[in-house]
Amino acid sequence: MTELKNNPRDLAVDALESIDEGAYSNLELNQVIQDADLSEVDKHLLTELVYGVLQHRLTIDFYLANFLQRPEQTPRWVINLLRTAIFQMEFLDRVPTFAIFNETIEIAKRRGSDGVRKMVTGVLRSYQRQGTPSLDSIPDLTQRLATEYSVAPWIVDQLMYELGEDKCRKVLDSINQPAHLSVRMNPIQRSTAAIRQSLSEEYDVQESLLATDGLRLQNGPGLAQSASFQAGEVIAQDESAMLVGETMQLATGQKVLDACAAPGGKTTQLAQKVGPDGQVIAWDIYESRTRLIQQNARRMHLTNIVTEVHDATTPCPELKEEFDRILVDAPCSGIGLLRRKPETRYLKSKKDSSDLHRVQLDILDNVASMLKVGGILTYSTCTMLRKENQMTIDEFLTQHPEFELLKTQTDKKVKADRTDLSLNIYPDDFGSDGFFIANMKKVK
Repeated sequence: MTELKNNPRDLAVDALESIDEGAYSNLELNQVIQDADLSEVDKHLLTELVYGVLQHRLTIDFYLANFLQRPEQTPRWVINLLRTAIFQMEFLDRVPTFAIFNETIEIAKRRGSDGVRKMVTGVLRSYQRQGTPSLDSIPDLTQRLATEYSVAPWIVDQLMYELGEDKCRKVLDSINQPAHLSVRMNPIQRSTAAIRQSLSEEYDVQESLLATDGLRLQNGPGLAQSASFQAGEVIAQDESAMLVGETMQLATGQKVLDACAAPGGKTTQLAQKVGPDGQVIAWDIYESRTRLIQQNARRMHLTNIVTEVHDATTPCPELKEEFDRILVDAPCSGIGLLRRKPETRYLKSKKDSSDLHRVQLDILDNVASMLKVGGILTYSTCTMLRKENQMTIDEFLTQHPEFELLKTQTDKKVKADRTDLSLNIYPDDFGSDGFFIANMKKVK
């Protein structure tokens, strides 16, 4: 409603409704902020409410369960309104309860009927009187962890099986911590030292523990407003993802295929490393997504990227042994991004993971012939699940004896003492996204 168009709590309900209907949280939130006239404080509150409810939704719904008589008959916006209220009460210490109640009840009154206002008021008063329900009432360990950390039970069950209870708990605890703003420097026009100095005038800057050209930024403007971003000197990228280009043994003048390229974060990194005498062919199946790659390339002053609308599972016999390096940053379940894209934890299923495993193998099988003998095929995902990671690699190597698995090595020797040849990074390891990287050399 007009009176509420710049109210961060009301806008949070709108955004959560759109995300429930399939919108991506980051894109939806950016659009809402762009369309509204909000102070920086209200932008921060709106962001906290949207991501907070998404991160803790199963916990919040457990807390609300005893106070909603007919949740299936309750309008979705009312559920999301109550979720924002419980999130503030349980997870935001600085917001007084009376303010939460007043704002929530006012929104209910303006958006709904008097009956809705009374229902919302009753739920909040009852919740305040009875206190926070205890998670100890959930007897099953998997279900209790799923509710406590607000992650789909199948994901908890799989992580428990693959990693053990202790590591699983550490991973789950880490994904509800705030995501860092991290950037990769692009020293095409200025040195990394000069870029870092410029950024330090706008942000608190920390060197990445993982990536050579990576930085963490805090306490500054939105990245799009940064002078360094506008000059094409940095690109937003998670620190784990920055490691891909480091591991590929790239050299100037090489020809590289990025088979699943959009939106172009890794593409631009590859282009930087092969230099103006090299070339990166960047594929994506949607033209709109290839335009994102082009936009990033232009902003970062990279002229050696060629985008093509192409399905990486479609054979291209004319490209046999065409490339020195190939990157398959494969479509995956995104389970490593639960901190950054919290809606992922509710949208994916175990069947999705199995289906993606087959797609991943199809892509690897298709591009294998396009690599020169002596070249390196790099496979990466932003998931933590073995089915999409090491099991995909093992199956590919069984079918393709002309490849051998190399030890994935980074510039800063991340996890250099591990016994596995592939590199697994979990969200609790360094506070970055969960990620997997494997490098395979074509030996014959």
